[in-house]
Amino acid sequence: MTTMPLPWMSRADRRRWKSARTVLDLGELMARWLEGEIASRPGYQPRFGPDEETAHLVPTLAALCRAGYVTTCSQPGFAGTGVDGLWWEQRAAVELAVTDADLFHRLVEAAHAAGMVVRINDHRRDGGAQEQPVVVTTCDGEPVTAFGGRISRADMAIQWPGLDRGLYDQVAHGTYVSIVAPEYGPAAAGERLWGVLDFLTGLRREDPANPWTTTA
Repeated sequence: MTTMPLPWMSRADRRRWKSARTVLDLGELMARWLEGEIASRPGYQPRFGPDEETAHLVPTLAALCRAGYVTTCSQPGFAGTGVDGLWWEQRAAVELAVTDADLFHRLVEAAHAAGMVVRINDHRRDGGAQEQPVVVTTCDGEPVTAFGGRISRADMAIQWPGLDRGLYDQVAHGTYVSIVAPEYGPAAAGERLWGVLDFLTGLRREDPANPWTTTA
């Protein structure tokens, strides 16, 4: 008999997320969720881990979370026939919450230097940047999903329920950066996105002979 996951977060997991006080605390918990050590995370279906398609991205995403960024959404590049028999295409893409100005500038500069598409959005009390979304997934040539776009107060409440109030204010009023490969599919720029992020966190080291290097 198959046991279905319960439709709510466990008390232990609720306590973990509620106990986080800093963005680094939050990033560590997110990394542990990505790695399967924590069953649930805020704003995501309880007792479910990352989608199977992103399994090979976990080291990259966890390293980002431990470096001071908090990843909120990601997908690999893909081009092929889906289980529905339709033709699907995805651009490799990731969205991150950033609260540190230096980390923000390093991320955006590295992404631009590598030729990635960047969208910057935030929700602030006094209004913030709200750039247009970019389509990241199509089905038979029709847009299906997009990254980036306007962030509202309601969006933040849905994405970060159960956090300490002070930490919630930091993250909700931080900057959300969407980085998207310029091409659809897993090859070329699609996979280069993850190399760029690995160099940013130190997961990979700069090497002139390395095809992922961002050094000219």
